[in-house]
Amino acid sequence: MASEFVFAPHPVVSVPVVGQTARFPVHRIYCVGRNYEEHAKEMGFTGREPPFFFMKPADAVVVVEAGSTGRMAYPTLTKNLHHEIELVAAIGTGGRNIAAADAHKHIYGYAVGLDMTRRDLQNDMKKQGRPWDIGKSFEQSAPIGPIVPVEQAGDVEQAEISLQVGGTDRQRSNVSKLIWNIAETIEHLSAAWELQPGDLIFTGTPEGVAAVVAGDTLVGEIAGLPSLTVRID
Repeated sequence: MASEFVFAPHPVVSVPVVGQTARFPVHRIYCVGRNYEEHAKEMGFTGREPPFFFMKPADAVVVVEAGSTGRMAYPTLTKNLHHEIELVAAIGTGGRNIAAADAHKHIYGYAVGLDMTRRDLQNDMKKQGRPWDIGKSFEQSAPIGPIVPVEQAGDVEQAEISLQVGGTDRQRSNVSKLIWNIAETIEHLSAAWELQPGDLIFTGTPEGVAAVVAGDTLVGEIAGLPSLTVRID
């Protein structure tokens, strides 16, 4: 007998895959905090601290099809919305306690993502020693472009990563400058949670984070991956 629900379930959130009609269904979104040294410094921290994580709901995703411009509404409660350009690793095979040496076997592909942040609310929570959810986990806080399967993505761990706002550089670095590389991140993450197919890992942002306002157009790029263009409404 088919299950019945008290209301219609929400549709599965999914991301397009380059070269395929099949889409990547999103399970969870994990994000790594302060994972580029220069970004850590601009946020008032230094050194290679142990990795730490926060999460966004799957429906925080803003799916941007290849060659199109996504739209994100300027969120409520904030006057200081920040951009954070990130390489996203899409998990295709789950597991717990995955060794760094085996981590790449679990990656399905890569995409360009944005960890949008209500910085003023996040900073308020930091001062009070409270969780960051209100600053990080709001609706439309995770724009993402198409996923490129690993065999087509090239050497993403040596790729240039950048973000422009209104045609002007805001962030520019290289993925090789990650404090904790992708394999190490998966090792740490899978010790705390059992990773599942469909998980997305936002691996951290380089220096240059700053505010955007309604009307701004953001263009994020990582060499070898489709660019991500988002307009703030």
